[in-house]
Amino acid sequence: MTVEATPGASKQAIEAHYDLGNDFFQLWLDGSMTYTCALWAGPDDTLEAAQARKIDFLLEAAGARGAKRLLDVGCGWGGALKRAVSHFGVERAHGLSLSRSQSEWVPAPGVTVDIENWLDHRPDAPYDAIISVEAFEAFAKLGLPPEEKAAVYRRFFDSCHAWLAPGGSLALQTIAYGNAGPEDFDEFIATEVFPESDLPTLAELGTAISRRFEVVTLHNRRQDYARTLREWLVRLKRERARAVEIVGEAVVVRFERYLRLSIYMFEKGTCDLYQLHLRRIDQPRGTR
Repeated sequence: MTVEATPGASKQAIEAHYDLGNDFFQLWLDGSMTYTCALWAGPDDTLEAAQARKIDFLLEAAGARGAKRLLDVGCGWGGALKRAVSHFGVERAHGLSLSRSQSEWVPAPGVTVDIENWLDHRPDAPYDAIISVEAFEAFAKLGLPPEEKAAVYRRFFDSCHAWLAPGGSLALQTIAYGNAGPEDFDEFIATEVFPESDLPTLAELGTAISRRFEVVTLHNRRQDYARTLREWLVRLKRERARAVEIVGEAVVVRFERYLRLSIYMFEKGTCDLYQLHLRRIDQPRGTR
């Protein structure tokens, strides 16, 4: 898959954000290096517990317990893959990533990773469960014509349908447009933080899922994301001097601005955070 043919974020765009160095992200993420919205239980909850709870929620939804094969599309630093093996008894947990720094962190007993675009993935056997946690936002570039964006989303769900064994489930977590649209996408986020990325709307998700997967549950966790971002910002500020040593003042300022802006967007509802449990329709009627 060439950069020109990729409808979503290129490998270079992903690396621009995630390959700043694992030491930098270690300063302010939890020990599992989970860089996605946590699932909070109460005012005294910790980031570590909230991230483990989120991962467990998604793995349970995907039916990962005791599974032979699990796929994580956009696996980050592999926290969910490792927990799938250690706590859910998954025999083989495989991840797809476009970040070399992240992929070098992932391998562990029972865990493998390929630096591969999901568009190019061709598994040698069906998966029992699939998860994808905040990778969906990078599947379509901002400004892609609506019909092309819709086609990318349909292709993803068609691919997951083909990769899953009968009766399998997909657990998807994605940021989405809430009370906003592409015309509201912040220029700073679009150019300096997550280039070549766009968000889905709930309507776009529903259309792409239709006649491919049954929606079992759908949760909007935007307030959980605001709290997660606040915790990351506190941790980054606490380790600011060391962060500047690793990546420089300009990068730290950029991340501080991005985290503050993201807190505002989730608090105000311009962005939502969806968690979907999707069950494979084994005999779908003609798909659109």
